[in-house]
Amino acid sequence: MRTIKISNTAQPHSTAILAKYCQSFFCQLHGLMFTRYLPDDQGLLLVQKDDSRMNASIHMMFMWIDLAVIWINSDYIVVDLVLAHRWKFVYMPKKPAKYVLEIGVGHLGEYAVGDRVHFDEV
Repeated sequence: MRTIKISNTAQPHSTAILAKYCQSFFCQLHGLMFTRYLPDDQGLLLVQKDDSRMNASIHMMFMWIDLAVIWINSDYIVVDLVLAHRWKFVYMPKKPAKYVLEIGVGHLGEYAVGDRVHFDEV
């Protein structure tokens, strides 16, 4: 599986995240379910074909940890973010997104709507 380094260019002191690139249906269906620990600098990047609210929605069923969820559009702009609580049924972005970045809750304050992010292949 590919790994992408994600940096928030709007906030240069934020932590760069190494995210697994998750594009297939089964990878996205499983996501981080049953994960009990997520390293501080790691996450999961769910990749959709196009910007969409519905396709970028996530569930938190069978999740043992809360997550910071950052929705990013095809222009690499943060369009929404949320602290996603375990076992909540569904979260949907307020605006269409192509990418869904799932990271540790400690990173939620490192992103804001309107920030530009940068992806680098690792």
